[in-house]
Amino acid sequence: MFDLINGIPIHPLVVHAVVVLLPLAALGTIAIAVRPVWRSRYGALVVAAAVVGAVLCPVATSSGESLERHVGDPGKHAALGDQLIWFVIPLAVLALALVLLDRRPATPSRSTSPTALRVVAALAVVAALATSVQVYRVGDSGARAAWGDKVSSSSGNGD
Repeated sequence: MFDLINGIPIHPLVVHAVVVLLPLAALGTIAIAVRPVWRSRYGALVVAAAVVGAVLCPVATSSGESLERHVGDPGKHAALGDQLIWFVIPLAVLALALVLLDRRPATPSRSTSPTALRVVAALAVVAALATSVQVYRVGDSGARAAWGDKVSSSSGNGD
């Protein structure tokens, strides 16, 4: 299903969206975790970036499998790419929880404890860092699979 658009593989296009959105979502999550004031202003945007990134992860892996039929096995890249969703889902859920807990109205029968908010914020930071590392690992392995044997470390002209 996610193979080609006008004869061009869809995988690089989707991957670039993921590579932009997930680090932005991770940085945004860290920002709203450490600066509670920013949650009301930027929280929805951070959650949206994380959710869209999460939705695009299966599209990226599916399109990568289609591309694999054309260019061959990418090695470790495919396995790392399949694992990314398991980093992104906690990031999106924790960012959403952080925003919702912060916006929850305080009533006598139902209030959010500051400790709960701090725990969710700390977990969100951990998820953001883990997601960032995994995005790097996937991207690095993909670049090596695509370009590793085509580009040498020297310029070839004596420079």
